[in-house]
Amino acid sequence: MFDTKFAIVLKDDLPVWQKLNVTAFLTSGIIAQFPDIIGEPYRDRAGNLYNPLSVQPVIVLSADQSVLGSIHRRALERGIETSLYVEEMFSTGHDVANRAVFAEFAPEDAKVVGIALRADKKLVDKITKGARMHP
Repeated sequence: MFDTKFAIVLKDDLPVWQKLNVTAFLTSGIIAQFPDIIGEPYRDRAGNLYNPLSVQPVIVLSADQSVLGSIHRRALERGIETSLYVEEMFSTGHDVANRAVFAEFAPEDAKVVGIALRADKKLVDKITKGARMHP
């Protein structure tokens, strides 16, 4: 149904609260990049209105630090803009601090704990090679 794939890859040994937190942040980045991914508002039988959701399923994968680094490198090599979360962002408390700590690292030394991307299905499969479905 979709020519693209929306995938999130999380570091496999993060505590559950961190996995959920990173997933939420990474998803917001993809939505910002592709606002057309958001559908129409929901309305229940009683007429209550709810926020619209993504029209496209999100695949959540898991990988170790080494595979995450490879996924990050492959995305950069292919010119795919991603959402990225590095370990040091857990120690900050707001967006300005997140961006400041993020800017301290280059791709070769970033401790990536999560990455999200949306691109052509086959390309996403190639980039995320080595990751597995999140349990």
